[in-house]
Amino acid sequence: MTKKKGFALTMVVLLLMVAALAGCSGGSSSSDGSKELTFMFRGGTDEQKAYKDVIKKFEEEHPGVKVKMVVTAADQYATKLRAAITGNNLPDIFYYAPGDLKAYVNSGVLKDLTPYIEKSKDINLDNIWKYGVDLYRYDGKMAGQGNIYGMPKDLGPFALGYNKTMFEKAGVPLPDKDKPYTWEEFIKVNQELTKDTNGDGKPDQYGTGFNVQWALQAFVWSNGADWLDESKTKVTIDDPKFAEALQFFADMQNKYKITPGIEQSQTLDTYQRWMKGEMAFFPVGPWDMSTFEKLPFEYDLLPFPTGSTGKPATWIGSLGIGVSSKTKYPDEAVELVNYLTTSKEGMKQLVDAKVQIPNLLDMADEWVKDTKTKPNNKQEFIDIVKDYGRALPGNYTYNAEWYDIFFTDIQPVLDGKITAADYVKQEQPKMQKLLDKAVEQEKKSQK
Repeated sequence: MTKKKGFALTMVVLLLMVAALAGCSGGSSSSDGSKELTFMFRGGTDEQKAYKDVIKKFEEEHPGVKVKMVVTAADQYATKLRAAITGNNLPDIFYYAPGDLKAYVNSGVLKDLTPYIEKSKDINLDNIWKYGVDLYRYDGKMAGQGNIYGMPKDLGPFALGYNKTMFEKAGVPLPDKDKPYTWEEFIKVNQELTKDTNGDGKPDQYGTGFNVQWALQAFVWSNGADWLDESKTKVTIDDPKFAEALQFFADMQNKYKITPGIEQSQTLDTYQRWMKGEMAFFPVGPWDMSTFEKLPFEYDLLPFPTGSTGKPATWIGSLGIGVSSKTKYPDEAVELVNYLTTSKEGMKQLVDAKVQIPNLLDMADEWVKDTKTKPNNKQEFIDIVKDYGRALPGNYTYNAEWYDIFFTDIQPVLDGKITAADYVKQEQPKMQKLLDKAVEQEKKSQK
């Protein structure tokens, strides 16, 4: 394909995306005179239903407002949102990732919600996770402080789940929910639970099955390493402690044989094996609760195993709900955001649908005590938020291209074709070059 044809095709695709969202811009009036807001979001089937129910309740309580919902597949959402921004067809209210905060504020996409929040009698910021609110603060230079440009849709602490039924059937002592395994202990218990249960000479029950993009952080951080230094301007993956954690991660498949290899994964991926009860450990986020309620086995939560620091670590995901700076109905748009993120009525519906943990601190206390819903140890989610969860590294920088390339190139390490030490050595300069570019982009945007 020539460059000219490639460019033309790209423009056609972009224009189609923009056209699809053409009805989303800036609010409008419906035929009955109501103010119409457009809300663009993504989510699984259960989450979509939950949000439709909450929106219906909001409309009942605000009879002069109608909400048009635009649901987008998760893997297409970021692309379509950027197309809407480029085409000046932004919805009134929309999800966005905290890593996009700086760029969206600097380019005038997001409305400053601070004055609306300050004058509201219904919002008590002291009763909302500070970590969540701070993710959407920006003072023009530093994220995490300053005015508020969105409210947390949720916080998504990424915990470790285990198949309690499998442990009991194998006669293996259950994990201590308050004392994480060391790496060595984790390997040992996984080896006990990796078994050939049908006698064909091949394991059909495995210990673990972690996706490197979402689980490696727990091992790196608990070993005292990180992707960035404190200034967030230097890539630090060439730290020997980082290489040690990455090598341990790869060794779970190649050395210890507790993770399905490529051949085994072609039959069933690790998520499918977990769902069938053929895997001992698997990560669990709050968004999984509605689906995992129906698992054919009992599961619960524990901390990720610890490296040299002796302390567990994992990440906390989040999406913000922002308001377009060009909305025609800012008061109503902010009211909807607040209803979805801070109201007891809206939050109760979403929590009862088992798609998130409560944003409200007092509601979270009661939620943890509820033993009628799974998992039993919901306190682990709260401990992650309160004590040891972190933001993903890409959230700290103007864009995450430098971070994404680390996972794009990583397959040879996971396959045992290159050592972790060699990989981080060759990858650090490439990542640093992209990070330097992001730093420069941020400086230019501030001008």
